[in-house]
Amino acid sequence: MQLRRLDSADPRDVLRALRAAVLGAGPAVALGGAEGLPGEVAAGTAVVVTTSGSTGYPKSVALSRSALTSSALATADRIGSGSWLLALPATYVAGVQVMVRALVAGRDPAILAGSFTAQTFTAAASAMAASEGGRRIPTYTSLVPAQVQTVVEAGETDAAVARAFVSFEAVLVGGQALPPALAERALALGARIVRTYGSTETSGGCVYDGRPLEGVRVRIADGEVQLSGPTLADGYLGDPELTAEAFVRDEDGARWYRTGDSGSFDDGVLRVTGRRDNVIVSGGVNVSLDRVEQATRTVTGLEGAVVVPTTDERWGAASVVVLSRAALAGRGEPDVLEEVRRVVAAAIGAPARPRELLVLDAVPLTASGKPDRALLRRLLAEDAVPGA
Repeated sequence: MQLRRLDSADPRDVLRALRAAVLGAGPAVALGGAEGLPGEVAAGTAVVVTTSGSTGYPKSVALSRSALTSSALATADRIGSGSWLLALPATYVAGVQVMVRALVAGRDPAILAGSFTAQTFTAAASAMAASEGGRRIPTYTSLVPAQVQTVVEAGETDAAVARAFVSFEAVLVGGQALPPALAERALALGARIVRTYGSTETSGGCVYDGRPLEGVRVRIADGEVQLSGPTLADGYLGDPELTAEAFVRDEDGARWYRTGDSGSFDDGVLRVTGRRDNVIVSGGVNVSLDRVEQATRTVTGLEGAVVVPTTDERWGAASVVVLSRAALAGRGEPDVLEEVRRVVAAAIGAPARPRELLVLDAVPLTASGKPDRALLRRLLAEDAVPGA
């Protein structure tokens, strides 16, 4: 099948390309600006999404029509069907799936115009109100935690923003873990949050609030979360070795995707504890930076903090808490660091305590709304942090 590279990130252009690729005869569409992709892909391929590379190098993931529509139908089976608001970048898998869900439901998605702010979100949500046969059409959207924080902070003082937020039948939140304190604030406003877990390799979120969607299977192999089912990608375009490493078959021939995450799966509920490779050895002690970040985010105002590794002359490695200047809320840096170190020590142990804070004008994000950890690591390594 022919593969068309779409240079435009305009959601309307992406939507037209997806309509042809998913519901029509093609061609398949390449999103994400990857260079050097072939002009042809396997039959059945709908989309090639190049990942952001926020923690590694970019990979071009081939997704079939079957995988994308299976994901969309399983989502509708779990949370219902209706109208969707696209508030995420259209060239990333979460944005792609918002559009595919809308197309499968027979509706074009509403599109948030311009940059994401509480005001543009409110305007887009308010314009979605519609009914059929006297019955209100349910509305849905998908956000990343940074967007949730923007809406929650505004909604706590602006009734119009709060009404827009709670008007959605469900707000899917993925891309990274939603801090518990932020989830509680959203719940207090009346929002119906659904935490999603998945990746580009699984056609987006495939586990909702810890429970796999219909057809999706979960297993823990050597402590690693692995996923199987109809939503799996075909693999990485042009990289058979990486495909074979990430997608494995069991004795029954079923394909499983190795997520690289650690976790547990008990009584049908998945609990992800962090990245297996996001570990430092500090003074001979293994420290999970995901756990350090989770503990740090329980400190008031630090729900959006990011923890990244750095070298340390004495201990070999240490961690740095990156936060925005606004998160200090008038508190002194030494006081905030002392509180973070105390909280982390109580939750994990003294060796896990972060060494220092890095206060920036804003925590840098990738285009998909995730903290740009790769950039932060490079900047720390180069000792060239802007806005510090």
